[in-house]
Amino acid sequence: MCGIVGYIGNKQASDILLEGLRRLEYRGYDSAGLAILNLDGPGQNARAKACLNVVRCAGKISALQQLLSEKKLPGTCGIGHTRWATHGRPSENNAHPHVVNGVAVVHNGIIENYAELKKELIKSGRKFASETDTEVLSHLIDEVRPTISLFQAVVRALKKVEGTYAIVVISQHEPDYLVAAKNFSPLIIGLGQRENFIASDIPAILPYTNKIITLKENEIARVYCDRVEIYDLLTGELRTPQIITVNLSPLAAEKEGHKHFMHKEIFEIPTVFTNTFLGRLKREERKICFEEATFDIPRLDRIIIVACGTSYHAGLIGKYYFEQIAGIPTEVDFASEFRYRNPVLRPGDLAIVISQSGETADTLAGLKTIKEKGLKNLAICNVMNSSISQAADEVIYTRAGLEIGVASTKAFIAQVEVLLLLSLALATKLGTLTPEDLNYFIDSLTRIPGLLEKQLAIEDKIKELAAQFVRARNFIYFGRGINYPVALEGALKLKEISYIHAEAYPAGEMKHGPIALIDEEMPVLAIATRGSQLKKIISNLLEAKARGGILLGLITKGDEETRSLLDYSLEVEDVDEHFQPFINTIPLQLFAYHVADLKGTDVDQPRNLAKSVTVE
Repeated sequence: MCGIVGYIGNKQASDILLEGLRRLEYRGYDSAGLAILNLDGPGQNARAKACLNVVRCAGKISALQQLLSEKKLPGTCGIGHTRWATHGRPSENNAHPHVVNGVAVVHNGIIENYAELKKELIKSGRKFASETDTEVLSHLIDEVRPTISLFQAVVRALKKVEGTYAIVVISQHEPDYLVAAKNFSPLIIGLGQRENFIASDIPAILPYTNKIITLKENEIARVYCDRVEIYDLLTGELRTPQIITVNLSPLAAEKEGHKHFMHKEIFEIPTVFTNTFLGRLKREERKICFEEATFDIPRLDRIIIVACGTSYHAGLIGKYYFEQIAGIPTEVDFASEFRYRNPVLRPGDLAIVISQSGETADTLAGLKTIKEKGLKNLAICNVMNSSISQAADEVIYTRAGLEIGVASTKAFIAQVEVLLLLSLALATKLGTLTPEDLNYFIDSLTRIPGLLEKQLAIEDKIKELAAQFVRARNFIYFGRGINYPVALEGALKLKEISYIHAEAYPAGEMKHGPIALIDEEMPVLAIATRGSQLKKIISNLLEAKARGGILLGLITKGDEETRSLLDYSLEVEDVDEHFQPFINTIPLQLFAYHVADLKGTDVDQPRNLAKSVTVE
């Protein structure tokens, strides 16, 4: 959520900043802006002649680009931002950068004590031009800047604020460097040849450099065109940064012929599935292992999974795996609830936090609670060097690759796969899985990518079905057992990108309330694939049919009996229940995608949503 880009070097900054912001569009935003320093001469003369120009607007980057075509912003140093509204509606005044007396600030995160600070600043005579919390920072910096350096002013301002932030600051009074600082919101620095970059995520600067420094908590940097200095914000100590080389092609962030990133990423699922088990699933040795995780815990009485949104749904499937395969009692908590309810944690518990981005604010806060209680913890994450991956005791990466679409698809599948592999590894260690059963799982897992390809091959049928429900206003999804979380995820995808109200329930709960909603205009989508609870699902379908509901279902290939009960059906490959989340998820993702595409919504950047939720 929100995007930051900064540049200092020898090229025109506006082009680089605009391109960087485009590459961060997947994070979600509702306004955008640039601030550029224009220098007329070298050295000290440049300081005297520097001027700061700003262009901001509500809406998309295309609107910002149109403004720039009318008002050029020359200069080789600047900052850019895409804002997702938290304080104040989307508008030009609330868009970043915020400028006070020649100092421009962009900020991701939330200043929690901004109201108190703003009241004090107004009392001292300060006037505010926006409704945002960020403008408080601009005034705090400007209050002391005339008597100390910009860098020192930022340090002093940040020591007054409470909350989360990633900020970049430039000043026309000291135009030869940028200041960047981080606390719980991601921020990286890219190193070039006599030019340096700042961004909130790697894709923004990948076309220009793959040499990256990831700022850590409470670090502040002074970024010149030819060097970077990083300090501990609290102690002032100079730090030696770790420079990593990112082996990711810029083409990974392109659509490669697909209409949307979401569509491309759904079709990457078979490859992602293979990448996630490579090196972990040992076919010849007949074992599952994670070299990056030791599970060094004296006793394992319970697993607690903490996550949000799609990752929470993956955790619910993980609960099924841990309990059914490994015999370990498992609880799954919304991170936003877990962090506030003073959970009862015991020495024999293992906490697993799940986050695609590794920056989810509530999940990160939950991890901090877990660590404060001294609990062994493990993160499942898709982004290396993210805040959660750095804070956790151990990390298992999902290897899903760059996911641009806001609605998670391939990363969800990879999370579920890691949880299955993890349950198998723990079951083997605890002796709750026979060698024969382990062999069955290993052989089955290696066949899943081919079956996923077969599911993708029925896309045309899914699109035809989607066309029947473009005008639907509501949807009910049903599932039982391991397929209940799959139903939750299917409903979430539909509501996220098509804006159709969709809810999912355990099918057995239908008669305890949801059945009142069913009539001739209510589509009911049931996951009715072969398994231990198919007869129960069929009973639920008959109840819905008796109320006139429009019945859709995912059915196992060749199951004509279940098909005969439905108005519409999609066939899926016949697999063991343990593997149904992988097979059944694809048609649900494609159904949501095609409904949204036919409706003409913004599939990759649905309204009000952000890829990385870095605020509460």
